[in-house]
Parts: sequence; C-alpha cells; structure tokens
Amino acid sequence: VQLVESGGGLVQAGGSLRLSCAASGSTFSFNIMGWYRQVPGKQRELVAAITSGGGNTNYADSVKGRFTISRDKTKKTMYLQMNSLKPEDTAVYYCNKPYGVLYNWGQGTQVTVSS
Repeated sequence: VQLVESGGGLVQAGGSLRLSCAASGSTFSFNIMGWYRQVPGKQRELVAAITSGGGNTNYADSVKGRFTISRDKTKKTMYLQMNSLKPEDTAVYYCNKPYGVLYNWGQGTQVTVSS
C-alpha cells in the first residue's frame, strides 16, 4: 500500500483544513487507520484513528472536539477535518495504521497555523 497525504497549508488560528489520505492497494479498506503528526525534534504522535468500517473513532485529547476522522472505502481515501485550529497544531501530518506492521510512510502534508 502506498499512502499519499494532501490538503495541508497555511491557515490562521481558528481556521479549518481538510486533509486527505489516498491509498493504493486492497488491504487499506480492511485496516484500522490513523492520522499522525510530527514536529521537528519530537516523536510522531497519533491524533486520530478509525475502524475499517468507519463506525468507531478515537482521538487524542489534544484534538478531541476539533478534529473529525472519516473514510470513504470506495475511494480508498481517509480524511481529517480540522476545525478551530491552534498554533500548536502546526506539524507535518501523516496517515498510517495505528499499530502492528505499518505501511511505508508517505511524504506527509505540512499544516501551519499562524497566531
């Protein structure tokens, strides 16, 4: 499976962005998936996860109530709707499985939130 993240950009605090994760390969649709973010010098942080069917989601406390994870199995695409963005949300965002044998990492998409 190859993962391609997109949708990042520069936004003012309080603004919104919608990230996309497009996957090739058939196993993507059967796996729990997640969104991670990483800032320089820090470990990659899992911020949201979603089951294969999309019926269950989980969020880090830092984004709960502001971010929404979703997926479209027919399009092999996962999304992260980010609202009420804060400067501390600035990071490179990646998608991948939340545990187990991970897929190869994509290039990520940069999100920058200005104050």
